[in-house]
Order: sequence, then C-alpha cells, then structure tokens
Amino acid sequence: MSEKILEIENLTVSFDGFKAINNLNFSMNAGELRVVIGPNGAGKTTFMDVITGKTKPTTGQVTFKGKNLRPYAEHQIARMGIGRKFQTPRVYQKLTPRENLELSCAASKNVFASLLGRPAAGERRTIAGLLETIGLVPKADILAELLSHGEKQRLEIGMLVAQSPDLLLVDEPVAGLTDEETENVGSLLLALAESHSIMVIEHDMEFVRQIARKVTVLHQGTVLCEGTMDEIQNDPKVIEVYLGTEETEHVE
Repeated sequence: MSEKILEIENLTVSFDGFKAINNLNFSMNAGELRVVIGPNGAGKTTFMDVITGKTKPTTGQVTFKGKNLRPYAEHQIARMGIGRKFQTPRVYQKLTPRENLELSCAASKNVFASLLGRPAAGERRTIAGLLETIGLVPKADILAELLSHGEKQRLEIGMLVAQSPDLLLVDEPVAGLTDEETENVGSLLLALAESHSIMVIEHDMEFVRQIARKVTVLHQGTVLCEGTMDEIQNDPKVIEVYLGTEETEHVE
C-alpha cells in the first residue's frame, strides 16, 4: 500500500531553547514496518512523544490518516488508532496473560461492558489467536509475574495488538533480552507487520538487521538519512555520527 498513515512536516520541539526535534520531516506508508535508530540524544523519545500527543510541537504538524493531531489529547489520539509500547513492559503482574489480553480487548468498550461477564465467543477466539501469535499458549493461565522478561515483552505487544491500533509504536522491545528472546520478539514483529503498520525504535543493530525493511536515522533532532540496512551502514554521514560513540561497534 502506498497510502500515508503518518506524515510529519517541518516539526520542531523546543524545551527552554533547546531543540529536541529540529525541522524534522518524515512519512510512513500504511502497512509498513519502519525502524528508527540514532545515537543517544538524537530525539527518538521526543519523536514518539509528539506522535502520541504526550508532547505538543513548537512548530510544524503531525498528520495521522490525514488528520492533524495537534488539537487532540493523548487519550484521544490513542482512540484514533495509535498504540505505544514503552521500553519497560507494562503488564498486570497479578493477572494471567489471558486476563491481560481480555482487559486490553475490553479497553475500547464502555466501563460496564468491561466489568460484566466473560468475553464473547468472538473475543475469546481473538484472544486465543493472540496467545498463539505471541507464543504464550502454554503459559496463558499462569500469573504474568512468573513470565521471563522476553515473554512479558511479547505479552505487552499482544496487549497492544488487542486494542486494534492502526499504528503500533514499539520502543526498544529487546532491551535486556537474551539472544533467543530477541529472535522471538523479532519474529513476532515480522508476523504482525503482515497486517499492521509498525514503527520500532531500537539500539540493538543485530535486531534491526533481523527486522528492518527501511531504516530512518535521527541525529540532533532531525532525519539524517533513510534507506535499507545496507545503505545505512555504508552511509558516510551515519558512520561519522556514530564514530566515537558507544554504539560504533554495532554500526560497523
């Protein structure tokens, strides 16, 4: 699909004179899996904050499915179809994965529907499918606090998908994971990308290599370059930006 799900034009975000985002332009197609990388301080978190409405632009605008997001609050933007997963898993530790997903499915309903009875048959099928997708069928009915860090990451991604967002924003999903867990999360995101628009912010270059189709590099609050992983790795500007930083070893 070539339809733009997200367009950002001339975006600047200033904090007491410091430009965390500086005249940034960016667009993303519906159905696309995009990876955003950049050294510490490049503006990646602020970038996501602006898209979700947590931070308002100083100048410029963010357009989601053709609608300017500036007038809308964070919760209104979430209801429009933008879901965000933070770096640290935010799951209900004392509930099972199945119950976590049930709550997420109910998030779009009114409070009474959320409180009354068990999920309908269609919803139960959705939850069963999600448990299979995120690889947690064998652990569907144990407390979430007993899951590994990687399993909690996959559960939270499942919870995000359960809310049926049009755009998933995923912040450093493999931080602190083992190699096997990292590969599992990558496989999950690739599977979800068949039917969702996904933006991933990540530092782990091996993981980026696993999932990346198109990569955007941020530097000093603006887009430095975009391209495939091979193009990014061989771009002189990217090499210069990363040279001498702690992440140089990952980019070479």
